Amino acid sequence: MLSHAEGRWVARARVDLRDLGHAALVRSTGWSDTLRSGAEGAVGTLRAGGFGQLGLRDVRLVTHADGSPVTDGTAVWLTATSAGPGFFPTAHASVWRLETDTLALSHAADLFFARDGADGTGTYGDHAVHLVHEQDAWLVATSTWSDFDKQRHPHVGVQVGRSRDDLLSGRHVVATTPLDLPVDGLGSVGTWDPHLLREPDGSWLVAFVSARRFFVFHPAVAAGPSLDRLRLVAADPRRRATEGSTLHRLSGSTGTATGSSGSGAWRLLASDGRDGPRATRARYPVLEARGEWLVETGVLDAAYPTNLPWPTLVPCPGRGTLLVTFDGTRHGGPLAGYGTHGDLVVLRGQ
Repeated sequence: MLSHAEGRWVARARVDLRDLGHAALVRSTGWSDTLRSGAEGAVGTLRAGGFGQLGLRDVRLVTHADGSPVTDGTAVWLTATSAGPGFFPTAHASVWRLETDTLALSHAADLFFARDGADGTGTYGDHAVHLVHEQDAWLVATSTWSDFDKQRHPHVGVQVGRSRDDLLSGRHVVATTPLDLPVDGLGSVGTWDPHLLREPDGSWLVAFVSARRFFVFHPAVAAGPSLDRLRLVAADPRRRATEGSTLHRLSGSTGTATGSSGSGAWRLLASDGRDGPRATRARYPVLEARGEWLVETGVLDAAYPTNLPWPTLVPCPGRGTLLVTFDGTRHGGPLAGYGTHGDLVVLRGQ
């Protein structure tokens, strides 16, 4: 694609490394260490480094294992999918610091993942993650979108990794293994959007999205004494465009949101996309498990931007609650195409 600005022509192009047989090379461990930057001729300035983003999406609160936010004064941390110059394979996971009083947002870290298992080996820019602080380590669950291709590799799953590094700053590669999510009777062809919550008795809840086909998907919740011993608790396969599954703790018997640890009941927050049934479209449902079903008990009273925004609630003691999400604002122009989207959207509740 050619463009003309200030009297100069600029050429841009996309090259698919898979067609050149280089995809495996790029994902091999240590490949990036072999890269060198340089220039010949009359070059005034050369700048090289890690790629930033063409939009943010899949925004999620960084939490402790009990569901409470990791904080620093009035600041919280968020994870997001940093959109690349293309769709799934060009994105990666990132960490951001949000000042809840001023809404100042600053980049903190980038996360990549070294997979081990049936979903492939090597280093990937997997995204749509949940970052959890547990005791003196980090637990991160991620969706294997970075090598998804509807024709060539029509599969996406969930991986989980642990690290003692400070994942709130710098650039990291976290080793991950598959998280075996139970999808009995769901006819699932893929799972994504993991969200983890440890119960007071030490057991785990895992919310996720299960797809019957690409792209018809719905929320589900699993539970178990450990992450490798999960069983399916409830799901709602009647929904067909609902994702962003997020476990949210309620405070005791009042049913109000809490930002601290506690033994209150949980609810599942999600996002009903515009491709869903008319009655469940463009809204944030609140669901609870009743038998084997996730049953809607309410809807968040909040604006629903474009695309499929996730319902991330950030409690601000004495100052109400923030809903931090994203929209479908495109970036990067027509050449980059779909996937280069997402402006951060912050709503303040009373």
